[in-house]
Amino acid sequence: MSIQELYRQKLVHPEEAIKQVHNGDLIMIPTGVGEPPTLLTTLSDHRREFHDVKTAQILPLRAYGYFDRETVEHVRHVALFFGSPSRQGGQEGWTDYIPNYFSEIPDLITRKLIPADVVFTLASPMDQHGYFAVSLAADYTMAAIARARAVVLEVNPNVPFAYGNCHVHISKVAALVESSEPILEVGLPKIGPVQEAIGRYVADLIEDGSTLQIGYGGIPDAVVMQLTHKHDLGIHTEMLGDGILTLIESGAVTNKKKNYHPGKLLATFALGSKKLYQFMDRNPSLEMHPVDFTNDPFLAGQNDKLITINATMQVDFLGQCGSESLGMLPYSATGGQVDFVRAGNRSQGGKSFIVLPSTAKNGTISRIVPTLSLGTAVTTSKNDVNYVVTEYGVAQLRGKSAKQRAQELIAIAHPDFRPELTAQARWMKLV
Repeated sequence: MSIQELYRQKLVHPEEAIKQVHNGDLIMIPTGVGEPPTLLTTLSDHRREFHDVKTAQILPLRAYGYFDRETVEHVRHVALFFGSPSRQGGQEGWTDYIPNYFSEIPDLITRKLIPADVVFTLASPMDQHGYFAVSLAADYTMAAIARARAVVLEVNPNVPFAYGNCHVHISKVAALVESSEPILEVGLPKIGPVQEAIGRYVADLIEDGSTLQIGYGGIPDAVVMQLTHKHDLGIHTEMLGDGILTLIESGAVTNKKKNYHPGKLLATFALGSKKLYQFMDRNPSLEMHPVDFTNDPFLAGQNDKLITINATMQVDFLGQCGSESLGMLPYSATGGQVDFVRAGNRSQGGKSFIVLPSTAKNGTISRIVPTLSLGTAVTTSKNDVNYVVTEYGVAQLRGKSAKQRAQELIAIAHPDFRPELTAQARWMKLV
């Protein structure tokens, strides 16, 4: 049978495709814009026909019907990282959460510690050899495809066919549907004066020839916008976004100074504009790989002068970073922050930056605190944190004593809170 005949044989209506799901199954869904809207909308519409089905995903972007506390006995979301649609359920307890390092999710699937019964994913059109690209999010999806009983694709001509380890053959596919709606676009975050000030401090510490990992958010993108005059930068990142695309278009990125995969831009998922997705299509300078390849600290750290930039919500006097919860209320998750902090620490000449505004709630709360708020999950540990940057300066913590750390962090706190923080540090015998 030819691959075209095989394709036609597996092409079904969405209502038929979701019959690949059995009661009790866990459906793995890719990160962000890799989620297949037609399949997930159909699953939502028919969710009451199922029992004890779970969907697992990092960073859901659309509020599908199964994000519903009234129908969790039918289809329930299990978060690998909370996004806007899943956050309320996590805070109210009807959405569950699996703690993880992003880089280790493929191994958790391979070892059957996280089941992957079915995969639902967006995919590019099939090439002449029978391969589709799941280029928008290779992440843990490739490991899930290898393990799953049923792989169901939503084939969309707007999905780029990228290179790298992000391809699935028609022979592995149980069913497929077709759609043609535009891929969801996620614009650049708002950048204000605080973000610009933080970005300036970080940009000043980045040398020509550095390799960059850029997280999502206004501050990381503020850094990027101030690097367009640099030379021979490389990209080895988790997320490919429009900020990086701007840097590429400026000519600052050549990838030729990278030690690991020189000449290649590496990422595991994309989140941006139509222009970004078009840039990815059959671009020989870009490769999309699973997250256990892009985020492995040993592999990423083989790049000299690896610069990693990630945001947090709170830092205590020891340097512990609370990046994923507001006290006991879950907000996001660990993601790839720790992966890349450790990669930056391994890299010869590498630097890892944790960035945050000095205050929250219109300046009424300091984000530099004596101890993390009660119940806050520690994301990046005191032993891993390197640079902490606010709009008031830079604190370099590695190799510093507890007393030195407290003093450095107070110095970059908002001036209105420094006297109170100093008094608390004195009470804690840190000053």
